[in-house]
Amino acid sequence: MGQRNQKPERGIWKNKANINDQDVKVLDFSYTSDVLAQLVVDAWASNPLKMKLLNHNNQTAVQQELANRGVFLNHPVVLSEAEYNTGWQQEDDDEVVFVLPDEARIIPATAGKTLLETAKLLMAVTPNGI
Repeated sequence: MGQRNQKPERGIWKNKANINDQDVKVLDFSYTSDVLAQLVVDAWASNPLKMKLLNHNNQTAVQQELANRGVFLNHPVVLSEAEYNTGWQQEDDDEVVFVLPDEARIIPATAGKTLLETAKLLMAVTPNGI
């Protein structure tokens, strides 16, 4: 899996073809999905799920979690906001990199409410947010 690089710039970076090539930043994007927003809410509520998504050594588990929600990708990678902010070196052109919005930004939902709309909002303001 990709490695955190030592760049001071946040984002996702494509591997250099050779040592003389310039680094290439991969496009940041925003995507709205109720299904993925629920995955964010579920990860905030379940530390084991969060750790499974952020475990870069078990891509199969991430593929399965996404497939359970109807998203079928060859090389999905989920980063924390801290990993994104440190910079991530993409290893494979097929990688689709998501960023799990930081749960420190939320407050608990009041009785009878969910965090789904909060997750959607944070997905929109977090580059590559799932």
